[in-house]
Amino acid sequence: MLNISHLTKRYGDKLAVDDLSIHIAPGEIYGFIGHNGAGKTTTLKAAVGILQYDSGTITIDGTDLQADPLGCKAMLAYIPDNPDLYDFMTGIKYLLFIADIFGVSAKDRNDRIRELADQLGLTDDLAQPISAYSHGMKQKLAIISAWLHQPRLIIMDEPFVGLDPKASHLLKQMMREHCDQGGAIFFSTHVLEVAEKLCDKVAIIQHGRLIRSGTMEDVKGDDSLEEVFLELEGESC
Repeated sequence: MLNISHLTKRYGDKLAVDDLSIHIAPGEIYGFIGHNGAGKTTTLKAAVGILQYDSGTITIDGTDLQADPLGCKAMLAYIPDNPDLYDFMTGIKYLLFIADIFGVSAKDRNDRIRELADQLGLTDDLAQPISAYSHGMKQKLAIISAWLHQPRLIIMDEPFVGLDPKASHLLKQMMREHCDQGGAIFFSTHVLEVAEKLCDKVAIIQHGRLIRSGTMEDVKGDDSLEEVFLELEGESC
C-alpha cells in the first residue's frame, strides 16, 4: 500500500531523514515511534506530498508520488498533529467542502457524516463555527474528514492527542475496522502502550535513521515496547 524507499530529506545542513525505507501492506496498522525531532513528522509529510524530498521514492498502491501526486492524494487521508482547519467555516460546511474535493456523492456524504459524527459525539456541534471548537473537537472533525471519502491509506501524526478516553477508544476501533476492510494506516505516537496493543507492525526512528522495525513481537520480544524504546534511546546517548 505505502512503500517508502531510501527516503532522504535535508533542511540545509541538517539531515532530517536518512535513507529511510518502510513498507506498509494492506490490512496493517503501522506505528511510527521516535523522540521529538527524530524525523517522524518530516517522513509523514513527505509521504502525503506536503514536503519535497532530496532522494528516494514513495509509492502508494504502486503509484509514484512524484509522478502522479494528485492520483496518490486521492487514495489517502492525512491528519497532522495539530489540525489546521478553516476556522471561519462551520463544522458541517468544512465536511461538505472535503466531500466536494474528493467527489463524494450527496447521498454517501450525508450518510457517512451522520454515522461518523454520531459515533464521535460531534453531531450537535456541526452547525457551530470551527473557531468555537476545542482542540479535541477539531481533532474529531479532522478524523471525520479523513474517513469521509473512504481512502485506502490513512496517515496520522499523533492522532490521540487531545481526545477524551471515549473518543480514543472509538478511533482505535475505526482504525482496526479500516484495516480489516483492506485499508492501511501509518501513524506516529508517543503513547507506547497504545502502539503496543494496537499496531501490527512498528518502526523506531532515531536521528532520521530507522533503527528497528517489524512485527510487534519481532521488535519487542519478551519486553514491553517502552522498555525496548528506552533501551535503544540509551544506546544512542
